[in-house]
Amino acid sequence: MKIGLVDDRVIDLDKLQVIVSGVEGADIVFSTTSAEEAYEQIKKETVDLLICDIEMPHLSGYELADIIHSHALSIAVIFVTANSGYAVHAFELNVHDYIMKPYSKERLQQSVQRLMEKSKSAEMTGRLYLKQKNNIHIIQKKDIIFIERSGRSTTIYTRNEQIKTYLTLNELEGELRERDFIRSHRSFIINIHYVKNFSLYAKNSYVITFEGIEEQAMITKEKVDFLQEHYF
Repeated sequence: MKIGLVDDRVIDLDKLQVIVSGVEGADIVFSTTSAEEAYEQIKKETVDLLICDIEMPHLSGYELADIIHSHALSIAVIFVTANSGYAVHAFELNVHDYIMKPYSKERLQQSVQRLMEKSKSAEMTGRLYLKQKNNIHIIQKKDIIFIERSGRSTTIYTRNEQIKTYLTLNELEGELRERDFIRSHRSFIINIHYVKNFSLYAKNSYVITFEGIEEQAMITKEKVDFLQEHYF
């Protein structure tokens, strides 16, 4: 599990590093005293879990968690704080845990291990199940390049096949909450990992070409700006 740590107090950050590094399977991707730096790292690195203080100068841990939540990023959050006043708000952001300082090594390690177990049990959500008459298609989400809605049907494009379904993009979007997928256009959902190029099509839209297939998708200028700010 790839983990980011942020606390504006060096002594508290050092404690986090020592405790988390003792958890088997934990990989500390970054450790910083700045929430702004943590935000930049999140945009560049794959991070599964963010452990952060709440009250920090400039950008707070709560604001950082709110960015993660509002952008539907697939990053769990554990708050480690001396202030109990944010507990209700933390619940609204669906954070994994809320740990009060001072805390024991066991308390934090158990929380991280619990999330690891939860992630393992959720591995099957890495597949998309499509029931069609007498058939059930099982698609690995990582293999989906993009999805297109045309008329009353929807086509899912992978490297090896095209699968048609009557599910709407709204329904599929609910199944594809991973950070890799974004609704690029009213008629398209794309997997950003396969994007090769954006070509200007009209004033407010671009054509997307992908690695591995000739078919193309569309993306709005607003979504291109969003990708540049939060992903690239």
